[in-house]
Amino acid sequence: MSWADWFRRRLGKLYDVNEARWVVLDVETTGLDPQRDQLLAIAAIAVQVDWPRKRLTVSLGDSFEVVLRQSSVGSSKDNILLHGIGLQRQREGVPPGDGLQAFARFVGNSPLLAFHAPFDQAMIGRHIKVHLGAELPNRWVDIEALCAVTHEKVKARALDEWLAHFDIVCSVRHQAAADTLAECELLLRIWPKIARQCSNWRDVEKLAARQRWIARA
Repeated sequence: MSWADWFRRRLGKLYDVNEARWVVLDVETTGLDPQRDQLLAIAAIAVQVDWPRKRLTVSLGDSFEVVLRQSSVGSSKDNILLHGIGLQRQREGVPPGDGLQAFARFVGNSPLLAFHAPFDQAMIGRHIKVHLGAELPNRWVDIEALCAVTHEKVKARALDEWLAHFDIVCSVRHQAAADTLAECELLLRIWPKIARQCSNWRDVEKLAARQRWIARA
């Protein structure tokens, strides 16, 4: 079975979401244009959701990280200083098709969460389309939207602002694995308010969608 066929079969199970396992992720890229820039790395950590007990647990042993090989000119000097993935490491990375296949297997049918998720979704989606000839059918939710809707009085938007609000220390900012771990901790901080309003993943999606109606300065 080709990967395109495998993905098409998954599309038929679009709403067969793994309610008990979410995947928090972060990406590193050569720039901020999801339609033009290149995907350098993906880091992801699973979190276990116990809905009956309203518990959220970060599963550090259930994690994923990959640096994708760049076949053309990689990052600029300033970009490398930001994410720390040098040209040599970019050249020695995993072939993109192999790395993205491994990522797809890791996430399975888990919903995906990221801070400012539309960027990650567009970047990963474009590269999976190019290298695997398919679309990733997983559901996505923006962690920033969940932060905003559960803490309406907090005047924060950027990840650094939310981390500062909750006194969360990120060991190495703009490094995918460290950022993902910080985002997991951020999700833990807002989880009590999410749990009070949600009983399943669809409720979480609806809660995040309410963010668009919040007046934000």
